[in-house]
Amino acid sequence: MKKKNILVAGGAGFVGSNLCEFLVEKGHRVVCLDNLSTGRMQNIKNLRLKKNFEFMRHDITKPRNFPADEIYHLASPASPVHYQKDPVGTWKANTLGTLNLLELARKQKTKFLFASTSEVYGDPKVHPQGEKYRGNVNPVGIRSCYDESKRAGESLCADYYRLYKFPVKIVRIFNTYGPNMEINDGRVVSNFIVQALKNEPITVYGQGRQTRSFQYIDDLIQGLVKMMEGSFLGPVNLGNPGEFTILHLAKLATQLTGSKSRIIYQPLPADDPKRRRPDISLAEKKLNWRPKVELKAGLLRTIEYFQSIL
Repeated sequence: MKKKNILVAGGAGFVGSNLCEFLVEKGHRVVCLDNLSTGRMQNIKNLRLKKNFEFMRHDITKPRNFPADEIYHLASPASPVHYQKDPVGTWKANTLGTLNLLELARKQKTKFLFASTSEVYGDPKVHPQGEKYRGNVNPVGIRSCYDESKRAGESLCADYYRLYKFPVKIVRIFNTYGPNMEINDGRVVSNFIVQALKNEPITVYGQGRQTRSFQYIDDLIQGLVKMMEGSFLGPVNLGNPGEFTILHLAKLATQLTGSKSRIIYQPLPADDPKRRRPDISLAEKKLNWRPKVELKAGLLRTIEYFQSIL
């Protein structure tokens, strides 16, 4: 395998750090860019001991040149707690940041992958969600800073491809979980596991009937790399088509941790999607990719991670 220089923007975050680890282990030279607004040095502590890994603290909303054969753009707050705390910063990361990294890729004719999100589908009226569905997004809601900026990022990517004809790839990531998640990032899997391990009440919003599809991080990393290495440009969904209610997840987290936690109910947040499940037939056809890790197995690995850091 040819060794490459790979730039991972947002490389100290949850997904980014797992991607960096995978690429470093494959022998590539990896430069991890992160402004540490939501990324953590702890996530890349062991990687910094590797000769083929370099960390650079940098805000992608400011242009800078980095030689690279491939660029993965994962630099954006991705949980409601973080993107609602800094909505303007979220917009900048997915618009100005995307524009700067696209310019860098254009100048070098570098492969570029934009990590978009299932949130571009909003609270969907089509189920499951396929790539041809254009979404049902509230442009002025409390989630719009993330939803709409990711849609704008996709638009930039599509225009750069049409104008300059270099490989610009778009992936839409569905709910993902696993090691290197933050304890307090506000995502449902980390929330439930941490609350269960601490024997604290597990907070379910609404009646817990809303559904999600949970993808283990290892499966996502395989999908991202396959997308970068192939000729397909996307957009393509990367997610696990298994669909579970939030209440089922809460009960499973309690069971697997042996917790004494009880479940409490809170009002459903504004614009929270009622159902979410990816149609991954395009990923299966174009990438020969399908997730392998079942929910219970992935949760056990994630519980072990949180036990080690609590």
